[in-house]
Amino acid sequence: MIGYLEGKLLKKEQDRILLLANQVGYEILLPAIVRESIDSKKTGEEVALYIYYHQTERQPKPTLIGFNLEVEREFFRYFISVEDIGPMKAVQALTAPVREIARAIESRDAPYLKRLKGIGNRTAQKILATLEGKMAKFALIRKVEEPTETAPSEDFVEQVQGVLIKQLGHKVKEARGLIAAALKRNSSITTAEELFEEVYRGEVS
Repeated sequence: MIGYLEGKLLKKEQDRILLLANQVGYEILLPAIVRESIDSKKTGEEVALYIYYHQTERQPKPTLIGFNLEVEREFFRYFISVEDIGPMKAVQALTAPVREIARAIESRDAPYLKRLKGIGNRTAQKILATLEGKMAKFALIRKVEEPTETAPSEDFVEQVQGVLIKQLGHKVKEARGLIAAALKRNSSITTAEELFEEVYRGEVS
């Protein structure tokens, strides 16, 4: 299964690109939020994408869907877990930044979700019912991502710090500050999930 591709941009179309990697041309579908980042790229420039690989018995031809960040792909997997939202519908629906969609879900903002392409009231309610309470991590993605390496750790505080820095684009000092503030507000936190939720609450309060 293909999870990541890096190569030269051969061709751009409205909703997809052709990427040359290891002398093979891969056709990759791009959600609107990803296409915006590719618009400035010229033919021959390097492009790197995390790939969601979709293939089923009913759709035996593999479909590759590209994302700038691994955490965007992770969000996509959550999104397609909602009833009536398959990969193709999800690609069309992602017309807003993941962090904004995640915040709308956490705040039960159905009118915002209905502004996404192809999402009506019934589907918006299914999204809320399925994903509410699971989106705090994705709501913390920075608008401008600056990937930074961080050492893995079994300690849940360091796990959260690692995700904030490596996956969500926060700087080390900023991530430490968010975590310190969250623990100060709630000293009874014992898991990474609880810490993500408290950090998110601090961001939106």
